Amino acid sequence: MVTSSTYHAPTFEPTLDEIETLKQLELGRAISIPEALKHHLSGRLQEWGFIGKTATGDLAITDTGRQIIKRSDN
Repeated sequence: MVTSSTYHAPTFEPTLDEIETLKQLELGRAISIPEALKHHLSGRLQEWGFIGKTATGDLAITDTGRQIIKRSDN
């Protein structure tokens, strides 16, 4: 029996690239899906709910993503 569930570690430790992406989104920079793929944006950010899609299909930071930035700045 094969399951297709995604493993999640008990805690999320973002990479430097992931933190930088969250900071750019917080500053209002729009990132489209093609651009995210081009820059190999980590799917972990969306899987963990730190980014989401806007009505126009761009990626946007969530409140949970903002908490990650605040935690990393401390």
